[in-house]
Amino acid sequence: MSRLQELGHTAFLVGGSVRDLLLGRRPKDFDIGTSAQPHQIKRGFRNCWIIGRRFRLAHVKFGPKTIEVATFRRNVPKDEAEPEGQADLLVQRDNVYGTPEEDAFRRDFTVNALFYDSSDRSIIDYVGGLQDLEARVIRSIGDPVERFQEDPVRMLRAVVLAERLGFDIDAAVVAAIEDVGPHIRFSAPPRLMEEYFKILRSGYAEASFSGLARAGLIEHISPEMEEGLSGEFFASLARLDAWRRQFTDAPDALTTTILVGSLLEPLGQMDDAHRKFGVSDQWYPALGRLPVPRKDVERFVQLQALVPKLRDIEAASRHQHALLSRGVFREALTWLDIYSDERDVVDHWKAVIAEPDAHAVVHAAAAEDLPGRRRRRRRRRRGPVHTPAA
Repeated sequence: MSRLQELGHTAFLVGGSVRDLLLGRRPKDFDIGTSAQPHQIKRGFRNCWIIGRRFRLAHVKFGPKTIEVATFRRNVPKDEAEPEGQADLLVQRDNVYGTPEEDAFRRDFTVNALFYDSSDRSIIDYVGGLQDLEARVIRSIGDPVERFQEDPVRMLRAVVLAERLGFDIDAAVVAAIEDVGPHIRFSAPPRLMEEYFKILRSGYAEASFSGLARAGLIEHISPEMEEGLSGEFFASLARLDAWRRQFTDAPDALTTTILVGSLLEPLGQMDDAHRKFGVSDQWYPALGRLPVPRKDVERFVQLQALVPKLRDIEAASRHQHALLSRGVFREALTWLDIYSDERDVVDHWKAVIAEPDAHAVVHAAAAEDLPGRRRRRRRRRRGPVHTPAA
């Protein structure tokens, strides 16, 4: 922010990080809003990359951290939009530069529209977010029905945010979700799947999915999941949450394979997976239209096959060390750590991989068997080519 201000631009800390700092919570990331346009941001930072085709953003790297820097934007009224028949009408309407105030009013909820100015250490509030933060309420900026029709995923985020913060949801927002809840079906399935993954990584999965069920949104996103909701499902999520909260940030061990398994297993969708998977293409886990990653389902099946072998800690040492070279070993151990009460088994394997030679074996195996990694085939040596006589 200081660098951008030195270059003559306005720059504020924006969104969820301001909200979390005011609540005494640790932000998971930091976003900057600025009057500088992407090419001006890049000119000010050597460690900057411009991403996005439709919505240009700057990513500024500081060591392992990435700070997202976005130019202030505004909503464009329909009467100011491009002429009728313009193919990119919606794209143009949500990608027009604006002022900080205009940028605040295009955000989703009042508690997410607070700005922090580091130059004088002040909070800038155009939408009543401070009042709602004190009242602990999630309130939409503008008419919630209209805002949810613009982007139905905002309904999911309203519920998840309220559950994560322990806030109430404004009555108008609740009524809007009841009114236009089915519209969430129009959201891009990959985007909704990613929202599910974010929930599972958050440490508040049990409360979030419970809130989504009460709001009636799960039945519109993934009916199979809504039918399978049970005490077992929520108990499983509670165990995932308890494990996740041991860490400040979501650890690398919490892979999408683990997340897929944590959804499908307690829903009963992995029953007889070893027998069915790969035998019948008709069988496949389903969460409505959500694209469940096939590679993660296949990998989870491998994980399930390895878990019983890990429980045999009395096996010969050579057999145990052979298991370390399995590509899913780390994930299988993480699964046991989350969902098993067999602490002796988990502690045993943690001690094994702490041995000097074991870590290198596990790391190499995991790298070799990463999902999506294409293995190099050994080329067969060819002998001389014999041309038949004429």
